[in-house]
Amino acid sequence: MSCVLEVCVDDIAGLEVAQQGGADRIELCSSLGCGGLTPSAGLMAEAARRSLPVIALIRPRSGGFVYSEAEARMMQHDIARAAELGLAGVAIGALTPERQLDLALLERLIRAADGRLQLTLHRAFDLVREPGAALEAAIALGFQRVLTSGGAPTAPGGAAQLAALVRQSQGRIRILAGSGIRPDNVAGLLAATGVHEVHASCRAPAREAPDAELLALGFSEAQAWLCSAVTVRAMQQEIRDQGALKAH
Repeated sequence: MSCVLEVCVDDIAGLEVAQQGGADRIELCSSLGCGGLTPSAGLMAEAARRSLPVIALIRPRSGGFVYSEAEARMMQHDIARAAELGLAGVAIGALTPERQLDLALLERLIRAADGRLQLTLHRAFDLVREPGAALEAAIALGFQRVLTSGGAPTAPGGAAQLAALVRQSQGRIRILAGSGIRPDNVAGLLAATGVHEVHASCRAPAREAPDAELLALGFSEAQAWLCSAVTVRAMQQEIRDQGALKAH
């Protein structure tokens, strides 16, 4: 089974670069600096014109994953919009104050997808107290995949938990490993965990110097790290090489 590389981007430039580099799938968001937020309708519409599948992150604000009723309505609306625009899927997640999956809210969000979208349970999963039980709940809800670092700050650090989730899944759901994955560690992660999907931003240092006038007027500095086609290609090469080793 080949490994899927999902590249996370938060703007049009990143979308184009990831596609040029050979990404298999895109996770589309805004504000990667705070972990990613829901992309604008305009960005989703532009992404829907591309030839590769695009998953929209649905996260209405930064911070934790316990949501108010108003935030729940926002997420439902954004999911419906993603379906209307023709995206491949959405990445969603919600927790109770006790750090369990908020099953009632997740069911509402899934209904908003109306059977038209793939469903990824995002890294809210990494905060649950009982990941094994949460994985079974995700399967019962109909999620196609779970994006997780194995409960650690990075996926390589959570490799043991990722491997356990792969074993538990028994092919019923895909484990999408994410956080801290780079060309120099992806092969080892695949070998150690058995995951068949990886999620990475594939960023490299930006070459543009900050605009002093923009900064003086209070506007944010340009991103210090940007999606790199070279990094995407390097990641795919390492994945292919690891697949060839396993085949032999």
